[in-house]
Amino acid sequence: MRRILRMLSLAALSAIALGAGGCVAKQTNTTGTNTTSTNATTTTGASPAPTPTPATSDASGARVPVTLPVLDAMFADESFAAELKSKLQLTDEQVQQLRTVAREETSGLRESDEASGSTAAATTRAQEKIRGVVGEEKARQLASLVAARWTSGGGEGDGAGNGAATNAGQPTAPNSVPTDTRIVVNAPAYRMDVFEQGKLVKSYKIGIGYPEFPLPTGLRKANTIILNPTWTPPDEPWVESSNKVKPGQKVEAGSKLNPLGLLKIPIGLPSLIHGGKSPARLGSFASHGCVGLTDALAQDFAQLLAQLGGAQLSKEDIAAAAKKRDETKNIKLERTVPVELRYETIVVQDGRLHIYRDVYDHDTNTEENLRAVLQANGVTLEQLSPEERTQALDALKQMARDAMGKPTDAAPEASPSPTPAARNANASKNANSNTNASGGDRVTRTVKGRKEMVVEIAALQGKGYPAPVGGGFELPKAQQSQQQKSSAASGKKGGRR
Repeated sequence: MRRILRMLSLAALSAIALGAGGCVAKQTNTTGTNTTSTNATTTTGASPAPTPTPATSDASGARVPVTLPVLDAMFADESFAAELKSKLQLTDEQVQQLRTVAREETSGLRESDEASGSTAAATTRAQEKIRGVVGEEKARQLASLVAARWTSGGGEGDGAGNGAATNAGQPTAPNSVPTDTRIVVNAPAYRMDVFEQGKLVKSYKIGIGYPEFPLPTGLRKANTIILNPTWTPPDEPWVESSNKVKPGQKVEAGSKLNPLGLLKIPIGLPSLIHGGKSPARLGSFASHGCVGLTDALAQDFAQLLAQLGGAQLSKEDIAAAAKKRDETKNIKLERTVPVELRYETIVVQDGRLHIYRDVYDHDTNTEENLRAVLQANGVTLEQLSPEERTQALDALKQMARDAMGKPTDAAPEASPSPTPAARNANASKNANSNTNASGGDRVTRTVKGRKEMVVEIAALQGKGYPAPVGGGFELPKAQQSQQQKSSAASGKKGGRR
């Protein structure tokens, strides 16, 4: 894994549309050392009939799915194929077949049109194809292996000191407030927080990975800020069909064709925190497994991160870098800053119960999880007033929907609960329907309906996770108005939110 950043030339992000933004890059700095970062998604989930694969969960209880683009990203590390042979006893032919189906899936992805897919659909499709190559039991073992690599950020890091955080314990209770210095990202809330010695000092509204490329979970670490990153397009069909860039031809920093913006911060395989996003993508899907910010917010965050990590990075330094876009510069932090990636859809915040859409359909909006969150704040569901309890359970049901507004397993339709086989058949149908006329899959770019519901609960006053701090979390008024109109329109069309 130490060579992963030199090996990943955007293999996981072949779906990136030029100019739309992406989380993969081959980074060349002025001292002659090379760094490569990619963006994809990994996680493991349930497999369809005949026997469902047990879901692998992270510390927050969220299921971690494995999609074919994620598998494609893993193959960019030459040690992955060897590990499949040694640990899973796969043959050379099986490994090559897996490599082929993963690459074909990734090569077909497009961003140009809206999709009707979901993380569950992408996971189901992956499980079907993987099982067809290696069988049921080996598919289970492969899912566990990929999940372990993904949640660890590549295990040994990226060769530049970025990867899984090894000296910082991960909070285990729901909505835990850190007592140390760290970055906390909660994907369903589109929120990134900066804590210094247990105090929240700044919050940022972010863009997250598409459902087909979900933002991972786990504890990572940041050691480097890279100014003026370059980008090298991968050898993929969508690049070949473009007249703007060519595979392997470096796109200079500052180019309109470079999706990374003014800076990037590697946080372990295969994710980044980076700029280059438009304000309209904040609070929405915006990347292939990365944390996306506008250039202005990325610059503000980088200065704060540098301060926490004991490095020097001023506004003047960034302004100077912006004037020399062809000069890449690495800012090494003296102290590692942990980056905690969470998936929490039920959050007690500053005395109010916030329930977010289950955009990656991890089935987290359940009564069981609601009880756990309340209990962590010293309250039981039975202690709520009848009105509060009704509102909380109703919000839970309404937010137990994926990005397209379809109920997750946590919120079945009014008809009798479908059997596991029926659920798998429906998931398979949805997986196969997410194609365009040319046969290429499309990423899901927007959330249909409301993204959040808030319930006032008297017993929670003065408790919970802190409210956002600073202006980095506020959306522009025009964007707020547009999202409100979108939610209202969706509510009129059948009430799915």
